[in-house]
Amino acid sequence: MEDGGEIIIGGGPGAGDGAYDFHRLHNYPLIRHSDMPDEMRNEAMELCVTAVEKYPSNNESAARMIKENMDRKFGSSWHALVGEGYGFEITHEVKNLLYMFFGGNMAITVWKCS
Repeated sequence: MEDGGEIIIGGGPGAGDGAYDFHRLHNYPLIRHSDMPDEMRNEAMELCVTAVEKYPSNNESAARMIKENMDRKFGSSWHALVGEGYGFEITHEVKNLLYMFFGGNMAITVWKCS
């Protein structure tokens, strides 16, 4: 519902005092960085969303699903990180990196490195 230009979402504890349900507010893929071609990026993004939705409480299984499907679709040596609150520094092949968020604070990093 919209009230005076402010979007009010959900109820529950803290409702009405400015505490928003950010998991519902940001339940779409947000790409932070990618150098992939558009078609590859879209396929990888859809795969990441599917994996996180299929394994909502098991990040390791989601990462395994992403890695195995990327290896099958785009050749081997793909790597995947799925989780919250991590930093990373990687070396990757050019045009083979995707860093995105889904469902609020779930980060997903996918890259190819031979």
